Amino acid sequence: MRTREHDQSLVNLSDITEIELLILRRMREFTIGEHRSTFHGVGFDLVGLREWQPGDKLSQIEWAQSTITNFNPMIVREFEQPSTAGVVAVADTSLSTRCGANGALIASAIARAIATIGMSAVFFQDSFGLITFDAEFHVAGVRPSIGKSQVIHCLEAYQHGHDLQNLKATGSLSENIGGFIRKTSLLPVISDFLFDDPRHVLAELSSLNSVHDVFLVLIDSAFAFELPPVSAWWTDAFDVETGRSRLISRRAVRALSRRAAEWQNEVERTAKDLDLDVLRLGVDEAKSDIALMEFVIERRLRKG
Repeated sequence: MRTREHDQSLVNLSDITEIELLILRRMREFTIGEHRSTFHGVGFDLVGLREWQPGDKLSQIEWAQSTITNFNPMIVREFEQPSTAGVVAVADTSLSTRCGANGALIASAIARAIATIGMSAVFFQDSFGLITFDAEFHVAGVRPSIGKSQVIHCLEAYQHGHDLQNLKATGSLSENIGGFIRKTSLLPVISDFLFDDPRHVLAELSSLNSVHDVFLVLIDSAFAFELPPVSAWWTDAFDVETGRSRLISRRAVRALSRRAAEWQNEVERTAKDLDLDVLRLGVDEAKSDIALMEFVIERRLRKG
């Protein structure tokens, strides 16, 4: 098990482009032929200006601003179309998520899930925001906005902690999250859920589910505990969350991965008992991207 420095990229631009192309391919069946519209309203709520991107309509070009830049780059107007709900990803930034094995980090899987959910929101022209929490459940966030640049901004905020608005702790976790979100939203909560008291956390999220559309993205982190065989009878283990260390036996080391999987199985059962939908993602990036994308898109169309 090892940790990685925060300045090393968890998800890069090529990963985001790969996810974007995957979404466009999978959504072809919804964009060709007759189908019900996924957008509502006239779309005249101006959000701001941005650089032209392939696929932008001619009617979106801001000619006056583009002449100032000598059309390099071309500037377009960006509108927010009122939709059924915005999307706010709630992501775990606990230090333990920066751990992993064989070059794979739990945080990388979380970041990739944020990218997949964010780019799905871009496709539907939904607003996208981010809320982060740590092991002490200190909450910070990025206000929802629309566009691919917003997704990249949220990913950078998740990775580096930049431009996050610290939220004043006024009550429980559900109250702190609910107070940050101004309208009914889709709330995917992304974590490995290896908390000391997961039942309490899930109960808080269940109370949020009465107002928002909450579902869990459970990152299967058993792989991070699949350690190489050790010859020593006792191993000194260090807890990155508490800063404490303790000796554990060789038998306990061998059982870590199994115990993590059993813990997450119990989390999944508890969540379903509380009427929270759970999507469990493994270490296979391609399969996880497709599973999460189809889950989010189906849920978005069902709510539209």
